[in-house]
Parts: sequence; structure tokens; C-alpha cells
Amino acid sequence: MSPSVTARAGSFIQVLRRVIRLAAPYFRSEEKWRARGMFAAIVALNLAYVYALVLFNQWYGRFYDGLQNKDATVFWREVRVFAVLAFFNIALQVLKFYVTQLLQLRWRAWMTRNYLSRWMANRTFYELELARYATKEGTTPDNPDQRIQEDMQIFTSATMTLSMGVLNAVVTLLSFIGLLWTLSGNFSFTFGGTTHQIVGAMVWVALGYSIAGTVITHFIGKPLIGLNFKQQRYEADFRHHLVRVREYSEAIALDRGEKVERGHLDLRFGDVLRNYLLLIKQQKNLLTFTAFFGQAAVIFPFLVAAQQYFGGAFQLGHLMQISSAFEKVQESLSWFVDNYDRVAVWRAASDRLTSFDDSMSAHASKEATLQSTPSESLHTDDLAVALPNGTPLLAGAALSVKPGDSVLLQGPSGSGKSTLFRSFAGIWPFSKGKLQVPENVAFMPQRPYVPDGKLRDALTYPNPAANFSDDQLRQALNDALLPELVNRLDDNDAWSQKLSGGEQQRLAIARVLLKKPAWLFADEITSALDAQAESVLYKRLADTVKAAGGAMVSIAHRAAVGDFHNQRWVLVPQEDGGGARYRLNTSAAQPAAA
Repeated sequence: MSPSVTARAGSFIQVLRRVIRLAAPYFRSEEKWRARGMFAAIVALNLAYVYALVLFNQWYGRFYDGLQNKDATVFWREVRVFAVLAFFNIALQVLKFYVTQLLQLRWRAWMTRNYLSRWMANRTFYELELARYATKEGTTPDNPDQRIQEDMQIFTSATMTLSMGVLNAVVTLLSFIGLLWTLSGNFSFTFGGTTHQIVGAMVWVALGYSIAGTVITHFIGKPLIGLNFKQQRYEADFRHHLVRVREYSEAIALDRGEKVERGHLDLRFGDVLRNYLLLIKQQKNLLTFTAFFGQAAVIFPFLVAAQQYFGGAFQLGHLMQISSAFEKVQESLSWFVDNYDRVAVWRAASDRLTSFDDSMSAHASKEATLQSTPSESLHTDDLAVALPNGTPLLAGAALSVKPGDSVLLQGPSGSGKSTLFRSFAGIWPFSKGKLQVPENVAFMPQRPYVPDGKLRDALTYPNPAANFSDDQLRQALNDALLPELVNRLDDNDAWSQKLSGGEQQRLAIARVLLKKPAWLFADEITSALDAQAESVLYKRLADTVKAAGGAMVSIAHRAAVGDFHNQRWVLVPQEDGGGARYRLNTSAAQPAAA
């Protein structure tokens, strides 16, 4: 066997293994008996459909013989038989469609829930996004939203369609190849003065015709797999940037950035169009061949059998049976030719899902480099923090915050203050060491997440709004200096677009005042507020933490914030230029406002 043939066989086996790995979990899940039962029903319906085709083939012989003999009795009898067969065939197709679609729906629902659970578990969604920007292009999955939504729909639908198509092709081939062998008889021809006979000639003709078509189709259509993979990625990139423009519409409008964003959108849409044009050209070449191949198959059996028919070897009904049987055998053998485009789309979706699955599995099996344990205080031992690309920011940090403390963390922009906070929260995968973190803690980012929907849900996020009374919600809004929102708890809106940056920060503060955590980590949470509002709200936050017997750690550049902290940590550049970029000076334990 040649190396190229061996490589293609190995590639096919690898693809098959990947598909089985994606498909098998559902059929071994808690829904396995229902899934297996529905799949068995679909297989049975497909077998019954093939049996109906065999019955139709036999009907062709009787019906066309009756026409040729002008036998009215046979004609009307076969019309009644046709009605029964047609009804049986229609019922099979409708039932097969319904059960197949229902299984696809259940399968997609299970896979979507499974992948969403894995993606959202242990901050996988966050760390995969970080890893994507820290590694070379193509080594981590892009656009996981598109893979879960679109690729999964394509995979489940196409897997069912193609697997049942292969089953139909195999069963049809087994059902008709013997019939075609018997019907075609012996084909005689004279060459070089010698008469030769070919037994089952039509079978060999169908086999040769289909093999030639399959080889040529694969040669023409092979680039479609890579093009479809890229097309799905380019479409997702374009859609992602459209969402970002909508999300940051105000900032873009204020910066007069419409032309720049239009340029970015045009660039991404240009990728979509260029790749799609290549797809069209490749599909055109494939369609040209497959259309020619299909049209030639209609007349081909008549051309081969014409000599025997006109020689009186058999009647019209026999010829029509040969034509029908040849068509079914040829279609079965040419299944790959007729479905190459679908296979290419399915293969691309399978590859994208497989790489996504691999990335989530690798993340789940990765050992944590930061050992975190619960404690009544915050302690770190030999804490090292790095950027996603491996650049060390901080090394060997031994920090401690006890109940009653209030620490202000300062340092130059880009020195890693927010990254250190992410390490305290246990979500930064590029940190090492030992960490003890208290419970009943709240982490507040500079830009809070404000979900769309009812205001009460945005206020209590991520807790259910039912956990709090309306009076508590209104009090929290008033305490956070948002009195204009107290009567809008049930308003449904896109709050991230309707509220200003300062209002969103005050809404996040209202969450904390509502939930009353003992420990608070705040990252520039008043950067969009005026000095008076900042002073009022920081005092209320400090009082809330003090009343709960905890501590507060803040990042802020404004000196006034120091009035609410009794310690100051400062990130300063390493003077020797070796090792980590910064070191944390905790000796500045004097009052932060000093």
C-alpha cells in the first residue's frame, strides 16, 4: 500500500475517532435509553424505506409490462398497488423525519447543556480567553460562543443525516445489487473476432462508474473542508465585532470612532466575502461535475442495455427494472459524490468542536499552581504573579491582612495591581504560591457587569432577587446615591447601555451595601464618581465592612481614598532589572493618607 493511501486511511480513522468521541457521551448519558431507542427506531424506519424501494422496483416491472401489453386489468390493479405503496412510503418518510428531528433536538440540547456546564465551570470560559491571547493563533479555540451555538447544531444535524445516509446507501446496495445482477444477465460483445461475455455486466458498470465519480469528486472537493472551517471562523469574528460595537457604542460615538470601527468591520467582512468567494468557486467546480455525473447516470443504463432490449432479450418492464435497480446501486455507490459538500461542512464543524473539547479537557485536568485555602484572614506565601505571556510581575510576595485592617494598594499604571487582585480572587491562572482567603468576601472590578433584564435582578446579581425584600432593594439604591431608580425595580432594560459609567459603579456599590460582605476588595470602584459622592460611598462601604468584622483592600489613584485606609502597599519597579518587574513595598504601613 502506498504512503499516500496509508495516510488517507489514517486520516479517515482519526476523523472517525474524533466523531465517536463527540457523539458517544450522549448515548451513554442519563438519556441513553431514550436516545438509543430513538436511534434504533430511525434505523428500523430507514430499513423499511429501503424495503419500500424494492417493492417499487418490482412494481415497475409489472406496471410497464402491462402498459406494453395493453392489459387494462393489470394496469388498474397496479394503480391500486401503487396507491398502497405510495401511502406506505409517505408514512415512513414523515415518521422518519419526525423521529430524526426529535432525536437531533434532544441530542443538541444535551450537548449544549454539557458544554455550557464545562465551559462555565471553574472559570474555564475566562481562562481559555486569557490563554487565547497568550498563545499563537490557532492553538486555543476562537469564538466558543459560535462553537456552542452553531457548530453544535451543524454537528448533531449533519451526523444524523450523514450516518442515516450511509446506512441507507449500504442497505440499498445490498438490496439491489443482487437484483441488478440477476436482471442484467450476460452482456456479449465481440472483440478481435472473439465473442466475450460479462456476467452481471450492469453491476460492474455501476461499480466502475461510481468509483471514477468518487475519486474525481474527492479531488475537486477536498479544499472545501478547510474553506468551511475558515468560513465559520470569519463569520464568528465578524459577528463578535458587531457585538462589541453595540456594547461600546457610547464610547465609540464620543471618540468619533465610527470610521475606524467601520474599517475594522469592513476588514472582517472582507475576510468573510473573500473566503466565501473561494467557497463558491470550489462549490461551482464540484457542482459542475456532480450535475454532469448525475445526469449521465440517468441515460447510462439505457445505453448499456439498449442492444439487448432492441434485440428482444426482454420487455419494457424488465428494462425499467434494470434502470431502477441501476439507479439505486449507482446512487448507493456514489453517496460520497452526492454528499461531499455536506461532509465538508460537517467535517469543519467536527474539527472545531473537537479542538474546543480538547481545550476544555486540558483545562479541567490542569493542576492548580495557586494553592488556596479558606481562612479568617488574607495571607500569601511566596506568591508569584505573571502575565499571560509568562513575563513575571511579582515574585516571593508574603502578604497579610487581618480583620480590622484597611489597605490601599497603589503603584504605576500597568504594574499589576488589578492582576494581584485577580490572584487574591483565585481566578488568575498565571499565579503561583499559597493563598489563604477569608469567606464572605466581595470583589468589585472597576467596570462592573450589569446584566440586561429587570433592575432588581441587576441589583442583586448573581443572587436571586427573591432573596431580598423590595424595601431592602430600595434602601440599597438610596444608600448608593441612586434615588432615581428606587421606583424602577421591575423595569426591563439594557442597563449597561442606559446607565452611565458612574451610575453603573454606584449600582455595584449598592450590591455590596445590600449583601453586607465582611471582606471587600475594590478595584478603582469610584473612578467615574465625583469627589463628594466618592467620599460618601467609601465611608458607607468602610462602615459596612467594619460592622461585619472584616477588612477592606482597595486600588485607587486618588489621594482622598486614602482617608478610609490605615495601611498602604506600593508596587515599585525592581531597581536591579532582574527577576520580576515589580516588588511590593508593604513597609509603607503608615496611614494611607499620609
